Amino acid sequence: MIKINYLSLLIAVLCFNSCKQVPPPKVFGPAPSERQMKWHEMEYYAFVHFSMNTFTDIEWGYGDKDPALFNPTNLDTRQWVKIFKEAGMKGVIITAKHHDGFCLWPSKYTEYSVKNSPWKDGKGDLLKELSEACKEAGLKFGVYLSPWDRNHPDYGKPEYITYFRNQLKELLTNYGDIFEVWFDGANGGSGYYGGANENRNVDRKIYYDWENTYKIVRELQPDAMLFSDAGPDTRWCGNEEGWVGETNWNLLRRDEVWPGYPHYKELRYGHKDGTHWVPAEVDVSIRPGWFYHKSEDHKVKTVPHLLDIYYNSVGRGGSLLLNFPVDQRGLIHEIDEKQVRGLASVLSEDFKVELVKNKNVEASSTRGNSSIYAASNVNDGNLETYWTTDDSITTASLTIDLEEPMAINRFLIQEYIQLGQRVEAFTVEGFINGKWSELASQSTIGYKRILRLPTVTVSKLRLIIKKSKACPVISNIEVYKAPKVVVAPIIKRDKEGVVTISSPDKELEVYYTTDGSEPTEKSSTYDEPFEFDKKSVIRSIVVDKQSGKSSPIASESFDVSKKLWNILNIKDENVLRVLDGETSTSWVLTGENMPLDLIVDLGESHRIKGFKYLPDQNRWSSGIIFNYEFYTSNNGKDWSLQSKGEFSNIKNSPIWQTKLFDITNAQYIKLRAINNTDNNNKAGYAELEIITE
Repeated sequence: MIKINYLSLLIAVLCFNSCKQVPPPKVFGPAPSERQMKWHEMEYYAFVHFSMNTFTDIEWGYGDKDPALFNPTNLDTRQWVKIFKEAGMKGVIITAKHHDGFCLWPSKYTEYSVKNSPWKDGKGDLLKELSEACKEAGLKFGVYLSPWDRNHPDYGKPEYITYFRNQLKELLTNYGDIFEVWFDGANGGSGYYGGANENRNVDRKIYYDWENTYKIVRELQPDAMLFSDAGPDTRWCGNEEGWVGETNWNLLRRDEVWPGYPHYKELRYGHKDGTHWVPAEVDVSIRPGWFYHKSEDHKVKTVPHLLDIYYNSVGRGGSLLLNFPVDQRGLIHEIDEKQVRGLASVLSEDFKVELVKNKNVEASSTRGNSSIYAASNVNDGNLETYWTTDDSITTASLTIDLEEPMAINRFLIQEYIQLGQRVEAFTVEGFINGKWSELASQSTIGYKRILRLPTVTVSKLRLIIKKSKACPVISNIEVYKAPKVVVAPIIKRDKEGVVTISSPDKELEVYYTTDGSEPTEKSSTYDEPFEFDKKSVIRSIVVDKQSGKSSPIASESFDVSKKLWNILNIKDENVLRVLDGETSTSWVLTGENMPLDLIVDLGESHRIKGFKYLPDQNRWSSGIIFNYEFYTSNNGKDWSLQSKGEFSNIKNSPIWQTKLFDITNAQYIKLRAINNTDNNNKAGYAELEIITE
């Protein structure tokens, strides 16, 4: 008689059922190609704008400048690459030719290139130097080639397309592997055009015959991504501010879009019903402009600003292309370097300790009850494994047991996008003091989604997929507790004398003094804006009590309140931007001829010993006053000249200008703009203040 071991049989049956081959989900909708997956994994890389415009101090060259102007004194592409690599970037894209047509390589198809510049006696090849530096450092190399050429005589004619493609072939065959080819959407307009000096417009849809141009790239660099408004591999994000939409589909109705697409705002979000996989690339400059301008040395984006950009690009499933305007020396400027290294340091701390790897995870449903698709796949550290459900189930949940209460504030999640982008809506909940509380509710996930949460202590986390196009497929979940960003706060006072003190991290304690003394944790706590219209120095710090870190001290000197001030003889209500205490707002006075006067009634008499003027701080600043006269009056009719001269170097350094004079009593002031840095009939103001005794 055969004895049956029922326990062994039961185990065998259970094992068979658990391990039986359950087919994976089929690809749903468009999915990324192999080259697109490699690009997604890069996440963050550098853009470099450096060309003739660097030496002419303009953004869009006309195409008529002498190549002799291009002469960097200390160009070092290895300095660039070292900074990029140490900042965590995976590659660099260089503007090989911008709209002015000047080429950074010795193209044999034009004389308008480095071969006719004094740099390296015309024997230099910047693309060769940079591509070799990238290869040495293990970074990927990409090229920007402007379709528009304001220098070439044939632009707008069929012959130009042959020229354009010949140059493209040079770039794709002489500099090793290319990971991305970047085509700008700016096409057609006024230009030098070989001396014609005229306006030439093209039909952006058909002029370039993009289909056949793309074939050249596919043939010579099959692994290269193609960028334009429409892709075909990666699309513009629809702005140059450093963000892609919170809802971000990697899909696009690609055949409806072309370079120069007028409905570009759609590109911020993609198309839910898109026909092709065309993910977003977020291009933004570390300065207001794309090319270097000394006047923007004080406008380099801060670490908190760059951090917002990172979370609003990479953190929303896009890739971040951060631009560096190389200066006239041929180097990344020290200020830019400091800020991008600061960003790298913060990101390193944000993602230093992962809190849920290999913690117990339970799913409301698992595909075929198979271990192949188990919930534990989401935190096993392997991006090639994933959790998913049966095809019929499109709403489900995952619960992660942290085993003990933990403070968290970052939640990272990824879909297995090789099977398509699926999730339309999800919620993250935390188990706090014995009950579930919603921490965040969002829409798309895609390649990667990183949520910045309020710092909260939880013992469990729950992901709820509320809506999905098809069964959800989640490959990765990570959780972190990022430290606070402890930087000096920003102090402002408006026209009414109301003071605001802001910190980039809302969870920090803010302390301040109003008598100029050093602030400490024993000073006044800032909770909300307060009125303080006296002349004083306000100083402030932020403190992270948990770590014990304190920020540097912020300090702002305020003179008399502007509450009673009134600008005379101007009906435009926007003129009050001159007095609002906000340096980012501005107003421009335009007249038929210079000089132009701005007259202010101070509302009462003051003992005045000087004034301060801040020019328009916008990227396209207008009417920066150069030569000036400053008058005072007690009745608004009889004026006394107190100061005259120039705001020296204001074009290159448009910061606060301070002028002092002998003390005088006055109720009225007049700032007269004699001329400006652009030699037109405008006077632009961000702020105007007086200095009293």
